[in-house]
Amino acid sequence: MKKNKSKANTAAEKEFVFEFKAGKHNCVLKVPLQFPVQENISDLHGRLMLLHKIPCYIENELKTSLSAFIERETILDYDREAELALQRLTAGDVDVNQLTNAWTRSYVETTLEHARPEEPSWDEDFADVYHELIHSPASDTLLNLEHNYFVSISELISERDMEIKKLQERQAAEMDKVMHELGNTLSDQDVNAVASQHFDAQQVLENKWASELKQVTGIQKQEYQEWVIKLHQDLQKSTNSSQINEEIKVQPSQLSELADSGARMFEEQPQLEESFTIHLGAQLKTMHNLRLVRADVLDFCKHRRHGSGGAKLRRLQTALSLYSSSLCGLVLLVDNRVNSYSGIKRDFATVAKECTDFHFHCLEGQLEEVQQVVLYARAQRSSKQKEQPEDYVNGRINKIKNVERNPSNILPGEFYISRHSNLSEVHVVFHLCVDDNVRSGNITARDPAIMGLRNILKVCCTHDITTVTVPLLLVHDMSEEMTIPWCLKRAELVFKCVKGFMMEMASWDGGISRTVQFLVPKSISEEMFYQLSNMLPQIFRVSSTLTLTSKH
Repeated sequence: MKKNKSKANTAAEKEFVFEFKAGKHNCVLKVPLQFPVQENISDLHGRLMLLHKIPCYIENELKTSLSAFIERETILDYDREAELALQRLTAGDVDVNQLTNAWTRSYVETTLEHARPEEPSWDEDFADVYHELIHSPASDTLLNLEHNYFVSISELISERDMEIKKLQERQAAEMDKVMHELGNTLSDQDVNAVASQHFDAQQVLENKWASELKQVTGIQKQEYQEWVIKLHQDLQKSTNSSQINEEIKVQPSQLSELADSGARMFEEQPQLEESFTIHLGAQLKTMHNLRLVRADVLDFCKHRRHGSGGAKLRRLQTALSLYSSSLCGLVLLVDNRVNSYSGIKRDFATVAKECTDFHFHCLEGQLEEVQQVVLYARAQRSSKQKEQPEDYVNGRINKIKNVERNPSNILPGEFYISRHSNLSEVHVVFHLCVDDNVRSGNITARDPAIMGLRNILKVCCTHDITTVTVPLLLVHDMSEEMTIPWCLKRAELVFKCVKGFMMEMASWDGGISRTVQFLVPKSISEEMFYQLSNMLPQIFRVSSTLTLTSKH
């Protein structure tokens, strides 16, 4: 048997002797074993049976004898080492204090009752305090303060946009003059120099405003958290709670509808919505709510600077359920890059920056963490693929070729999650990666986008997300190829797949009632909307309906 190189300095070879009878013959089996034995006894016993062709009726006796021999010799080795250690201790070769400190440290680290209790973090303390205050008479004041911060950030953003617009207009006029002089007094190099100056000026201005916004949101977050903690401490210390409540209610509500004609009002189109109640399950049926909504996906994220009473109710509902088991999620369809620089990701990032997040990291910080996780996951996947057979690896080349070009990209069907407390009706956003294939009319139930929806619903079940908004057509904007037959076929596919996934939910979470909102783009006509609303009850076998055809 081979020696263990790592134990070469303490290893010892001992001979295992086993006597048995084979017919009329007395046989003796002698095997050298290396101690301490690093192998599994059952594996060692099996090899001995096979190599030495030992009769099967000796199998149990051999295993018993081998186990007893290894156990006996191992105990003798431990006793011998213990005697040598005691001799070194008696002779003074070992520092007693150092030895006792090592024993104490090892005992404390491995014994739960002696472990140091975890120190509560600031985030956990603030979450508990906020949850208590938002369910108290102080909730109105908290919402008013958040709205005031939102208004100040909105004014700052408006000022930034106005200054950038003026700069662009001035640069456009300057570029027009340069182009008129092109070929006369100016050359192509002069035009390029002017364009470069314009670009640098825009970058400087945008960086200046980005830095200022970051500083302001940081100050707001710190002030808000300190104010919440102080208010909670005052409520705990105060004996006259009614007086505190009156002080809390002094600030007038800023979320009520303003009659100022000079104020900038948002023009909202009527939002079509139909609601249904379904019962799914084989034996134990669970009730779920379904909604078909025609709206823009970012309408669930935007706050209204001058809104009606409904805006206050939505903000209050979102705040009340922030630290609860009834969270709201939204599926956002993105490309394979983890950033916020283009398309719907840029629009979403703009909305997320309009209001300071007092509870979680900013969107950019969360995306940086996601990027690190993606890189780590890709490295782990690459190391595992090297261990796979060559045929298996060759079969996955087409699927991972884009990732090999850029390991920071994600694959279609994969998604990452961002957490928010500053959005209108959403706590969690699932950024689902889709490719151009979703715009074709031939996707199946095994398409990565559909499987991504299944995984998202599973995450919802395991993380207390009871309301989730899903883009029904797997697109946020309509295009020319998306005809009425295309829409009906895609809606039927998504309806049927989601129904199957919801039936699986009973095994995922034990059958908890949930709300699934199917979102269609605003450009869908009313006729198309009602065709989809007629299809939904046929597929889900709706038990009851509640129709809201015009929601403002």
